Amino acid sequence: MPSGYPAVSPEVKDQIIKRIKENGERVPDIAKEFGIRPKLIYGWLASRNNGSGEILEISKLKREREALLTIISELTVANKMNGKKN
Repeated sequence: MPSGYPAVSPEVKDQIIKRIKENGERVPDIAKEFGIRPKLIYGWLASRNNGSGEILEISKLKREREALLTIISELTVANKMNGKKN
């Protein structure tokens, strides 16, 4: 790792990967939070997954699912509100 970058302990590395896999958090957001390069995290993910983008794809799908559920709930509330007005 280039000088000036903090060393990342195995515990923190595991925590970062867990947040991406389980919570669907974005790599750039986590990298910024921990002050490390996103490329480093992508490397960890690739090495744990034998180079496949499966973890990132699952993470993306989780984020999209949450966004869709939010939209559905907002539309449901709006629909009920419009129904009461009529």
